[in-house]
Amino acid sequence: MIDKESPIPIYFQIQEYIRKMVESGEWEVGDAIPSERILSEQFSVSRMTIRQAVQGLVDEGLLTRKRGSGTFISSQKVEQPLEGRTSFTKLMEDRGMKPSSEIIAFQRRKAEGTEIKALKLSEDALVLLIERIRYGDDIPIALEKIVTPWEISKDITKEELNQSFYQFLERKKGLKLGNGTQSIEAVAADERVAQLLKINNGSPVLSIERVTTLASGVPFEYVHSQYAGSRFKFYI
Repeated sequence: MIDKESPIPIYFQIQEYIRKMVESGEWEVGDAIPSERILSEQFSVSRMTIRQAVQGLVDEGLLTRKRGSGTFISSQKVEQPLEGRTSFTKLMEDRGMKPSSEIIAFQRRKAEGTEIKALKLSEDALVLLIERIRYGDDIPIALEKIVTPWEISKDITKEELNQSFYQFLERKKGLKLGNGTQSIEAVAADERVAQLLKINNGSPVLSIERVTTLASGVPFEYVHSQYAGSRFKFYI
């Protein structure tokens, strides 16, 4: 199955074999791949070579390791176009996935430094803080923190948040949404984020900050989200 005389590295040939097994459907999402011992015997190579091949596919997101259980075929990453304004709920629905949310914080409080600047608020302004885990087919995709002016959001309920915040603003409040600015950087998941997203501590996540305005140009949300890097990607 591999050519040891080929100039193509052995670990890369093994990666291509695993990739073909997934693409052909012989190995399906959620399946455990054979152990390092079995693969090393199958290919007549060292475990170190197998480990290198598997780690590359873990970094790529095709495989995922579960401590004490083994290495499994990952679900396909959710893709989001890096343009326009997209509701997470609509993003999931467009990909045939069931969107859901788990609210872990929902409180009124005074705006803080970064929020005051981003939302152009007075120092004594009140905001609604919403923190929730966003799921696609019950798989945690992102941890999302939304801060929005209290005057805009005071009527929203937790039940409505289980749908779409944007739908609430457009349908119930009659507001027309405008544009936004968004920054993205790669960071390592801290202990809390890793626990909530059910990934390993230190795993790569996409840290995203966004400020979105109404059509009038007034900022209405400041969002800080952390997306599991193994489950989400942007394209442009």
